Amino acid sequence: MRPPDGRGPLALRPVGKNMAAPAYPAWVTRWVSGQWRQKKRPPVIRPTRPLVLANKVANRREEAGEATCITEMSVMMACWKQNDFNDAACAEEIRMFYDCVAKAEKERKNQNEDTLLPRGNLSSSKVNKLLRRFPQITRYV
Repeated sequence: MRPPDGRGPLALRPVGKNMAAPAYPAWVTRWVSGQWRQKKRPPVIRPTRPLVLANKVANRREEAGEATCITEMSVMMACWKQNDFNDAACAEEIRMFYDCVAKAEKERKNQNEDTLLPRGNLSSSKVNKLLRRFPQITRYV
């Protein structure tokens, strides 16, 4: 069924004079019109300390690396147990263990000092060394 004016069911009807626009709170009209931007300023940030890096960082414990020479040590201890802890009988095993320890120590020292930790960070001692080389400027020239 069609309305009496002959237009479709979704046709716009004229608004009467007595229909008022909805009343919004004052803050909504200020927000929509952009007046709130003029009155608000960004917050003032006052740092309690100067915004510069410290010249050192706290020492944190280095993560222990992978254990080395476990096989040689267990062979040496098994030999000691079988020979009633006699060093002379286990001289070959003891020498093999000490050789392995010396080799592992040599490899550890040969590692480049500037290598990163496994997570990709520098150790605290290396960071402190760099900060001593390049101290922070705390005053303007």
